Amino acid sequence: MTAAERLLRYVQFDTQSNEFSDTCPSTDKQKVLALSLVEEMKAMGISDAYMDAEGYVYGTVPGDPTKPVIGLIAHMDTAPDASGANIQARIVPYEGGDIVLNEDEHIVMKETDFPSLARNRGKHLIVTDGTTLLGADDKAGIAEILTAAERLLASPEPHATLRIGFTPDEEIGRGADRFNLKDFGAEFAYTADGGTLGELEYENFNAAAAKVVFHGRNIHPGSAKNQMVNSQLIAMEFHSLLPVHQRPEATEGYEGFALLTDMKGTVELSQLRYIIRDHDMGKFTRMKELFGEIAAFLNGKYGEGTVELTLKDSYYNMKERILPVMHIIDRAKTAMERVGITPVTVPVRGGTDGARLSYEGLPCPNLCTGGENYHGRFEYIPVEDMELCTQMLVELLRL
Repeated sequence: MTAAERLLRYVQFDTQSNEFSDTCPSTDKQKVLALSLVEEMKAMGISDAYMDAEGYVYGTVPGDPTKPVIGLIAHMDTAPDASGANIQARIVPYEGGDIVLNEDEHIVMKETDFPSLARNRGKHLIVTDGTTLLGADDKAGIAEILTAAERLLASPEPHATLRIGFTPDEEIGRGADRFNLKDFGAEFAYTADGGTLGELEYENFNAAAAKVVFHGRNIHPGSAKNQMVNSQLIAMEFHSLLPVHQRPEATEGYEGFALLTDMKGTVELSQLRYIIRDHDMGKFTRMKELFGEIAAFLNGKYGEGTVELTLKDSYYNMKERILPVMHIIDRAKTAMERVGITPVTVPVRGGTDGARLSYEGLPCPNLCTGGENYHGRFEYIPVEDMELCTQMLVELLRL
């Protein structure tokens, strides 16, 4: 079975995670895919495959004991940003121009809007009907890992022992929370959770989440003069005091940002949720300080307790944990070059399970899967790039 064939099967499972749930996994439906993967792994000869109580999947492809034990990790959940249910995926031979995803709904993926299409002319693209995401992030990673494992099991060529790990809840920042690092037993690992073919990533954002609660005082509007305090207006004032040039739509490369992800409110009570991201630890810290300064300013203006700020770090830039073991980056570059992929090291404008795992003692850079336009209705992935990524993983284990 090819990686593309596997992906088309996996996307039929709705595995969207839920940031407002306190369970692990955050949605039970992730376990449905997890159990299916365990069955598939056992059928191909991974006899120790299992799902633990929290929905994590593990398994081993034994190899040469003189070689290092290498881990490959991907996540099972899809992002809450768009629906992951009833995905209508199909393969489109692409020769250029716009792609009509949904004629009835007039949904078109335009080459002018998505420049990555131009470099994928002549390939076969797996696309959606424009009403859901695809889920290549990160079911493409799962598909490529298991296809590589199947090929290693079928070949007499020597290879390193492969440890496989599939995590829930990566998209909501919890994928590494209950990863069994001790039993995993790899010397180093790679997440197959990247995008464009050739991308090799060992720098990522430092990340934090902010919840800001605003307390007001509701009075009948007919008698509200000098008495009403509208929490929604204070929330708007808070947001207006954040730098407009440090929003996602105004940043790129190494530039950090603060993103308002969710807002709700009444006169009496309002809430804003943000994510804070920056590659530079100093700038990351400064942005968090700014949140605190704005909260303090508004409390001084409207009364102590009007604004409650909660900040929580999510993960940190893995770079400093990878630099001492750059041989694992060199290994990935060599594997790419052997199958005709040109490696491109780029900073991740996001995070991976590997960022957390690197800080917990398992160096874990990120490898491309070939996908484009993650987290949205225009997500797609070239079949040919999935095959190259699968070959790359096989070579990675054979080096």
